[in-house]
Amino acid sequence: MDFLTLKIWSPYLVGAGIGLLSWFTFLLSNKPIGCSTAFSRTSGMIEQVITGKSVAKNPYYQKFPAVVDWEWMFVLGIIAGSLVSAMLSGDFVLRLIPSLWMARFGIAFLPRFFTALIGGIVLGIGARWAGGCTSGHGISGTMQLAVSSWIAVILFFIAGVGTAQLIYYGLGG
Repeated sequence: MDFLTLKIWSPYLVGAGIGLLSWFTFLLSNKPIGCSTAFSRTSGMIEQVITGKSVAKNPYYQKFPAVVDWEWMFVLGIIAGSLVSAMLSGDFVLRLIPSLWMARFGIAFLPRFFTALIGGIVLGIGARWAGGCTSGHGISGTMQLAVSSWIAVILFFIAGVGTAQLIYYGLGG
């Protein structure tokens, strides 16, 4: 069990583990691995608390009911597993402001808040528009050789490289 205390795991072993997890997910639930629908369901649950039962009349939530399901529990498991992994490896540090952000943009609250808000909105719209998130397309879709998922993954990498360039080097390059 010493491997649980490693800070960096072999990408080959992790990839094989994700492949096995995907296989078991299809076997047991006949559904692909994905996370974005859980966030959509959560927004429906929040709306349900605020507005009551009107959420059930919404066509979107008729297709994706605002309930805790296996994907929602999967996201919860990702969060819990990440925390346990970081704690076991001794790599857990509670930070209010990521060091990269602080070095690049400072400590002001409002820019961080609005960046996170806008980023979350864009991410949510993009995941719904694309019919899935990076895990849905990048793991499950490519595993099924779906052309749309391969196109999405290529665009994820292009956008990721561009975003990393902006974060690390700014607009001045």
